Amino acid sequence: METEVPSLPVEVICYILSFLSTSDRKEASLVNTAWYAASLDRSLQKNVIYNFQASSACLESIRDLGWRQSPSVALRNFDGVPISNTVIQSIMLHLAPNLENLSLRGSYISESSFVSLITSCHNLRGLDITGCNCLFMSGILLYKDKSKAMMAEALVNLQELNLSNLSHLSDLTFNRLTECTPNLRKLSLASCHITFGFDPYRGMSVFNSTALLSFSNILHFINGQAATLKALNLSRTTITNEAVWSIVQVAGLCLEELTLQHCRDITDEAVSAICACQPGLTTLDLAGCSELMGKSVLAIVSSLQCLESLSLSRVRNITDSVLKELATLPTLQALDVSECYQVNGYDLIMGLASPKAGSKLSRLNFSCCTMVNDSCVFSMASVLGGRLRELDLTSCVYITDISVCAIVYHLRGLTVLRLGWCKEITDWGLQGMIASNNDSESYSKGDCEPELSRSFGNMGFFAPPKYLNEQPEVVTESDIEASKEQERASLSSLTRLKELSLTACTKLTDTSIIKEIRFEELRTLSLSMVREITDESFISITTHCRSLERLSLSHCSRLTDQGLIGAASHLKKLTHLDISCCDKITSQMLKVLMNECKWLKSLDVSMCGGLTVADIEQLQLLHPTLTNVQARCLGGDDLPLTL
Repeated sequence: METEVPSLPVEVICYILSFLSTSDRKEASLVNTAWYAASLDRSLQKNVIYNFQASSACLESIRDLGWRQSPSVALRNFDGVPISNTVIQSIMLHLAPNLENLSLRGSYISESSFVSLITSCHNLRGLDITGCNCLFMSGILLYKDKSKAMMAEALVNLQELNLSNLSHLSDLTFNRLTECTPNLRKLSLASCHITFGFDPYRGMSVFNSTALLSFSNILHFINGQAATLKALNLSRTTITNEAVWSIVQVAGLCLEELTLQHCRDITDEAVSAICACQPGLTTLDLAGCSELMGKSVLAIVSSLQCLESLSLSRVRNITDSVLKELATLPTLQALDVSECYQVNGYDLIMGLASPKAGSKLSRLNFSCCTMVNDSCVFSMASVLGGRLRELDLTSCVYITDISVCAIVYHLRGLTVLRLGWCKEITDWGLQGMIASNNDSESYSKGDCEPELSRSFGNMGFFAPPKYLNEQPEVVTESDIEASKEQERASLSSLTRLKELSLTACTKLTDTSIIKEIRFEELRTLSLSMVREITDESFISITTHCRSLERLSLSHCSRLTDQGLIGAASHLKKLTHLDISCCDKITSQMLKVLMNECKWLKSLDVSMCGGLTVADIEQLQLLHPTLTNVQARCLGGDDLPLTL
């Protein structure tokens, strides 16, 4: 006689589910009613964002989510049409009481609908109205005292407010809105039209302009909010050194995060002021601040001892020698030096290898640093070992199989690896071997002059760095030779991988793809422009990578209906698929794909010669949950179509 298995307590099931990804929790919730009930626990919904379009197909989902007490919702492309208002009314009825985070990014929502929606949400912690220019165009938002009072009651606990890319935001509307948010901790005004060099009030303290957003008004707000404000984003504005100085020396202001991406007018003096006045910063993003030099890095090292994340992406005056000092920062975990063309990584790795190094780097981005080569990667892998979790070497065009072998041997803890456009990587490297014609003698000092790209000396714009082809001090030729004799490890040794990009690694074939891409936890995979792979590779990938959610196979012209149909049954968790420029794909495959992949939300079939516009229209009609379809130039017709 069979005995009934006792069910686990809900608390235990919730604890188990907390270790699973969102897609895995969806599957686990189907076990039985107890597991379904546990999946509704509010603690499991914190990092889940539900996206809704203005469609009648969303209404049933909104009603169902009311049971989940879902805290985060994003509304996309809403406007004034009746269905948009119907969906908003449904959200107000079923979701608003429990909402903590709401995004209306890019929506054309009316002022009355906005006020009604927000005032029905009494637990909001985050509000994103990026690009909602129609709300501010008339200048009358919250001009009624009653509406403002209701808004203040709803937003009393708001901590994050994103006002990015609002070209019609003025001092008056900014003040009306921020007066309703007394506990604001994080504010973003990225890409807003702020006047920095002109004070329309001439020193007066009345900030009521309906025509412009002035820095003097923003500074007045920061002074009043200094006790709570911890994060500020002024990216893509014309902020000046003087404005930065005025902000960072506000009495009582203790910022933890500061983002100044693409603020091209700030210089080393501004960064020095930031470091001197805000030593508690944990995140500093200076990407694209093209006027910065090495002095900024030295100021960061000397003052920001709590820094955890630093982005110097596209700060192209930065050289390798100053990066060496970053290794002494005791709490640094993430470093982004992508598109810094004078960086080759040698000095940074030497700094990390020194006894004085205190850094705990776990995320490193060398994307588009074209001077990074095998010696750097070999040294970096040896020094960082098991600490590194994310590594981006996209477009480091001189790295070869030697780098891949070093990565898979030393960096077993990686969860993200991006090697896109590293065209010298071959099947040998993925399998942990180095081809016999790989000549490591190229690292010796006796080699001929280095080959320069058009970015350097042969165009006369930049002098080539003197260490371009010098042998590094951290790793020697004998080290690289010795690595060939070590215990071999292949790509499949990186068992924790969740994201892998091999885009445009054109020398890869079925041989290594079938054998090595076997990761149970892999969520994102890009093999776009790996033109030699066939249906055999695709079926193998989907068989061994059952957790895939995002898959890109653009320009893989050898893929056919047969392979995609054979693989579709294994793609139960897939949400995004790119098969653009795969000419052998037909409508037959699309039917099977949609029947098998119930969670699919985004599909790119642009320039697929075997499909027509009629096929895509039929697909969209039968599957309204497929909210993003890119279908340009189908069947050879030069007809752009985006659904």
